[in-house]
Amino acid sequence: MLEGRNVNLRVMEKDDLPLFTEWFNNSSPEFLGRYFSPFQRSRTELEKMFDSSPFEEKVFIIEKKDGTKIGYIVQFNMLAPYTKMQEIGYFLVPNERGKGYCTEATQLLVDYLFLSKNVTRIQATTHTRNAASQKVLEKAGFKKEGTLRKSNLVRGEWTDMFIFSILKEEWKEPKILMRTT
Repeated sequence: MLEGRNVNLRVMEKDDLPLFTEWFNNSSPEFLGRYFSPFQRSRTELEKMFDSSPFEEKVFIIEKKDGTKIGYIVQFNMLAPYTKMQEIGYFLVPNERGKGYCTEATQLLVDYLFLSKNVTRIQATTHTRNAASQKVLEKAGFKKEGTLRKSNLVRGEWTDMFIFSILKEEWKEPKILMRTT
Protein backbone atom coordinates (compact mmCIF):
# COMPACT_ATOMS: atom_id res chain seq x y z
CA MET A 1 0.00 0.00 0.00
CA LEU A 2 1.22 3.50 -0.82
CA GLU A 3 0.43 5.74 2.12
CA GLY A 4 -0.11 9.48 1.95
CA ARG A 5 -1.32 11.99 4.50
CA ASN A 6 -5.00 11.90 3.47
CA VAL A 7 -5.28 8.97 1.05
CA ASN A 8 -3.72 5.60 0.42
CA LEU A 9 -3.30 3.77 -2.89
CA ARG A 10 -3.91 0.05 -2.88
CA VAL A 11 -3.47 -2.25 -5.88
CA MET A 12 -6.90 -3.19 -7.18
CA GLU A 13 -7.92 -6.76 -6.36
CA LYS A 14 -10.62 -8.92 -7.93
CA ASP A 15 -12.83 -8.14 -4.93
CA ASP A 16 -12.86 -4.50 -6.12
CA LEU A 17 -14.25 -5.40 -9.56
CA PRO A 18 -17.96 -4.96 -8.69
CA LEU A 19 -17.37 -1.38 -7.51
CA PHE A 20 -14.93 -0.69 -10.37
CA THR A 21 -17.55 -1.99 -12.84
CA GLU A 22 -20.18 0.29 -11.29
CA TRP A 23 -17.87 3.31 -11.58
CA PHE A 24 -16.73 2.38 -15.09
CA ASN A 25 -20.27 1.95 -16.44
CA ASN A 26 -21.89 5.01 -14.84
CA SER A 27 -22.01 7.19 -17.93
CA SER A 28 -23.91 10.15 -16.52
CA PRO A 29 -22.00 13.39 -17.13
CA GLU A 30 -22.28 14.24 -13.42
CA PHE A 31 -20.48 11.02 -12.49
CA LEU A 32 -18.14 10.28 -15.37
CA GLY A 33 -17.58 13.92 -16.22
CA ARG A 34 -18.31 15.98 -19.31
CA TYR A 35 -14.97 15.18 -20.90
CA PHE A 36 -15.31 11.43 -21.38
CA SER A 37 -17.41 9.28 -23.64
CA PRO A 38 -19.53 6.70 -21.88
CA PHE A 39 -18.07 3.22 -21.65
CA GLN A 40 -19.99 0.03 -21.13
CA ARG A 41 -18.16 -3.12 -20.12
CA SER A 42 -19.47 -6.17 -18.36
CA ARG A 43 -17.80 -7.37 -15.20
CA THR A 44 -16.56 -10.36 -17.22
CA GLU A 45 -14.95 -8.04 -19.80
CA LEU A 46 -13.34 -5.93 -17.08
CA GLU A 47 -12.11 -9.08 -15.36
CA LYS A 48 -10.44 -10.21 -18.61
CA MET A 49 -8.84 -6.76 -18.96
CA PHE A 50 -7.76 -6.97 -15.33
CA ASP A 51 -6.15 -10.38 -15.89
CA SER A 52 -4.38 -9.65 -19.18
CA SER A 53 -3.89 -6.01 -20.09
CA PRO A 54 -1.47 -5.60 -23.03
CA PHE A 55 -0.34 -2.20 -21.72
CA GLU A 56 1.52 -3.14 -18.52
CA GLU A 57 -1.40 -1.60 -16.68
CA LYS A 58 -1.78 -1.38 -12.92
CA VAL A 59 -4.89 0.04 -11.27
CA PHE A 60 -4.78 1.41 -7.73
CA ILE A 61 -7.87 2.06 -5.63
CA ILE A 62 -7.79 5.47 -3.92
CA GLU A 63 -8.93 5.17 -0.30
CA LYS A 64 -9.41 7.78 2.35
CA LYS A 65 -7.73 7.02 5.68
CA ASP A 66 -10.98 5.52 7.02
CA GLY A 67 -10.94 2.94 4.17
CA THR A 68 -13.65 4.60 2.06
CA LYS A 69 -13.01 3.87 -1.63
CA ILE A 70 -13.27 7.15 -3.51
CA GLY A 71 -11.75 6.45 -6.92
CA TYR A 72 -8.90 4.91 -8.83
CA ILE A 73 -5.67 5.88 -10.48
CA VAL A 74 -4.02 3.83 -13.21
CA GLN A 75 -0.54 3.61 -14.69
CA PHE A 76 0.10 2.09 -18.09
CA ASN A 77 2.50 2.04 -21.01
CA MET A 78 0.69 2.04 -24.34
CA LEU A 79 3.77 2.38 -26.51
CA ALA A 80 6.06 -0.51 -25.70
CA PRO A 81 7.42 -2.25 -22.63
CA TYR A 82 10.98 -1.15 -23.39
CA THR A 83 10.27 2.59 -23.22
CA LYS A 84 11.13 4.45 -20.02
CA MET A 85 7.79 6.21 -19.99
CA GLN A 86 4.52 5.65 -18.15
CA GLU A 87 1.13 7.25 -18.58
CA ILE A 88 -1.42 7.84 -15.84
CA GLY A 89 -5.13 8.48 -15.58
CA TYR A 90 -7.47 8.95 -12.63
CA PHE A 91 -11.07 9.16 -11.50
CA LEU A 92 -12.74 10.31 -8.27
CA VAL A 93 -16.38 9.99 -7.30
CA PRO A 94 -18.09 13.39 -7.65
CA ASN A 95 -18.61 14.17 -3.95
CA GLU A 96 -14.87 13.73 -3.24
CA ARG A 97 -13.59 16.03 -6.00
CA GLY A 98 -11.99 19.37 -5.21
CA LYS A 99 -10.61 18.26 -1.84
CA GLY A 100 -6.99 17.57 -2.85
CA TYR A 101 -7.35 13.77 -2.84
CA CYS A 102 -6.62 13.35 -6.55
CA THR A 103 -3.54 15.58 -6.37
CA GLU A 104 -2.18 13.54 -3.47
CA ALA A 105 -2.97 10.26 -5.25
CA THR A 106 -1.15 11.54 -8.35
CA GLN A 107 1.88 12.55 -6.27
CA LEU A 108 1.93 9.11 -4.63
CA LEU A 109 1.79 7.32 -7.97
CA VAL A 110 4.55 9.53 -9.39
CA ASP A 111 6.70 8.69 -6.35
CA TYR A 112 5.99 4.98 -6.76
CA LEU A 113 6.91 5.01 -10.45
CA PHE A 114 10.12 7.02 -10.03
CA LEU A 115 11.22 5.06 -6.93
CA SER A 116 10.44 1.54 -8.16
CA LYS A 117 10.69 1.51 -11.96
CA ASN A 118 13.23 2.54 -14.53
CA VAL A 119 11.09 5.49 -15.66
CA THR A 120 12.36 8.82 -16.95
CA ARG A 121 9.00 10.34 -17.97
CA ILE A 122 5.39 10.17 -16.76
CA GLN A 123 2.68 11.73 -18.86
CA ALA A 124 -1.06 12.34 -18.79
CA THR A 125 -3.62 13.91 -21.10
CA THR A 126 -6.64 16.05 -20.27
CA HIS A 127 -9.46 17.53 -22.27
CA THR A 128 -8.57 21.15 -23.05
CA ARG A 129 -11.60 22.34 -21.05
CA ASN A 130 -10.96 20.10 -18.02
CA ALA A 131 -9.45 22.76 -15.76
CA ALA A 132 -9.78 20.60 -12.62
CA SER A 133 -7.66 17.80 -14.08
CA GLN A 134 -5.09 20.28 -15.37
CA LYS A 135 -4.85 21.78 -11.88
CA VAL A 136 -4.24 18.31 -10.38
CA LEU A 137 -1.37 17.69 -12.77
CA GLU A 138 0.20 21.12 -12.29
CA LYS A 139 0.04 20.80 -8.48
CA ALA A 140 1.71 17.39 -8.80
CA GLY A 141 4.62 18.95 -10.72
CA PHE A 142 3.59 18.17 -14.31
CA LYS A 143 4.20 20.69 -17.08
CA LYS A 144 1.91 21.27 -20.05
CA GLU A 145 3.74 20.37 -23.25
CA GLY A 146 1.20 21.02 -25.95
CA THR A 147 -2.06 20.16 -27.65
CA LEU A 148 -3.01 16.88 -29.27
CA ARG A 149 -5.46 18.01 -31.93
CA LYS A 150 -8.67 16.03 -32.41
CA SER A 151 -7.21 13.13 -30.50
CA ASN A 152 -10.18 12.03 -28.40
CA LEU A 153 -13.77 11.21 -29.27
CA VAL A 154 -16.03 12.67 -26.55
CA ARG A 155 -19.76 12.10 -26.86
CA GLY A 156 -19.56 11.96 -30.66
CA GLU A 157 -17.25 14.94 -31.17
CA TRP A 158 -13.52 14.87 -31.86
CA THR A 159 -11.84 17.06 -29.25
CA ASP A 160 -8.40 18.39 -28.48
CA MET A 161 -6.38 17.22 -25.49
CA PHE A 162 -3.50 18.80 -23.60
CA ILE A 163 -0.50 16.62 -22.85
CA PHE A 164 1.34 17.06 -19.55
CA SER A 165 4.51 15.37 -18.30
CA ILE A 166 6.95 15.24 -15.44
CA LEU A 167 10.55 14.13 -15.94
CA LYS A 168 12.51 12.33 -13.27
CA GLU A 169 14.96 15.25 -12.95
CA GLU A 170 12.02 17.63 -12.32
CA TRP A 171 10.53 15.43 -9.61
CA LYS A 172 10.87 16.72 -6.07
CA GLU A 173 11.07 14.76 -2.83
CA PRO A 174 8.72 11.80 -2.34
CA LYS A 175 5.29 12.35 -0.78
CA ILE A 176 4.92 8.68 0.21
CA LEU A 177 5.01 8.30 3.98
CA MET A 178 8.07 6.23 4.84
CA ARG A 179 7.74 3.99 7.87
CA THR A 180 10.65 2.87 9.99
CA THR A 181 10.20 -0.05 12.35
